[in-house]
Amino acid sequence: MIPAKFDYVRPSSVEEAVQALQQAGEDAKILAGGQSLLPVLRLRMAAPSTIIDLGGIPELKRIGEDDQYVMVGAMATHHEVMRNDLITRHVELIARATETVADPQVRHRGTLGGALAHADPAGDLGAAALALDAEFVILGRDGTRLVPAAEFFQDYFTTAIGENEILTMVRFPKYTGWKTHYEKFNRVAQAWSMVAVAVALKVDGGTVSEARVGLTNMGNVPIRATGVERALVGQAAGPDVAKAAAEHATEGTSAPSDADAAADYREHLAKVLTGRAVLAAAG
Repeated sequence: MIPAKFDYVRPSSVEEAVQALQQAGEDAKILAGGQSLLPVLRLRMAAPSTIIDLGGIPELKRIGEDDQYVMVGAMATHHEVMRNDLITRHVELIARATETVADPQVRHRGTLGGALAHADPAGDLGAAALALDAEFVILGRDGTRLVPAAEFFQDYFTTAIGENEILTMVRFPKYTGWKTHYEKFNRVAQAWSMVAVAVALKVDGGTVSEARVGLTNMGNVPIRATGVERALVGQAAGPDVAKAAAEHATEGTSAPSDADAAADYREHLAKVLTGRAVLAAAG
């Protein structure tokens, strides 16, 4: 199917992009990697008046660091994220989750910022970003604001990005030396997660001193499994501890029922996958 007619704008700076959004009005759409937007356009499930392509803004593709954070531009591709030395050294969980996204073709075109802004509850990066306490840098006509991951994901396909605003960067605190794993369950290769678990552990002398756990597709937004985290801290991450901690995985969740799985099956998966992920992260 052929998309409906639209105007195309390719700004060269984020300021120009925000201005283009203001001029285009509420029917405008941002084009990042296009891996979610283009199929929707072709099916005419959306008919925006204007497409604003961020691909011509070099600063949105940069990956850098300071003493506390790794800063990833919103237009950095999945392929660049999973192979970047700063990310694999300091926020390895993001690289591990990114490796599971779709297929190589999508990973070469899709972007970190586009996937997170799309906010599909079955998407793989939201839970990892939430678990790592990521911060989202958003630019609008009133300037830049910083939104923590706990406030960024608001509902099904809904984020804190407001009208005439653009996600420009995601900041990740450094977790250098932490042990991480992303455990994903899907019916076929390269599919969306039926359920997935993101785990990052700081292990000192065989004991878990800190834990971060995020759940994918166990509600309308990514969910932080704080009950699992509390059950792990101060314990040696062996099979019995992992199994006991995993029993807390469904606390505070609202698993959906759909064509892929019923809610009770997803709850069972969440516990099983959490136990596996904890053991895999701890080695």
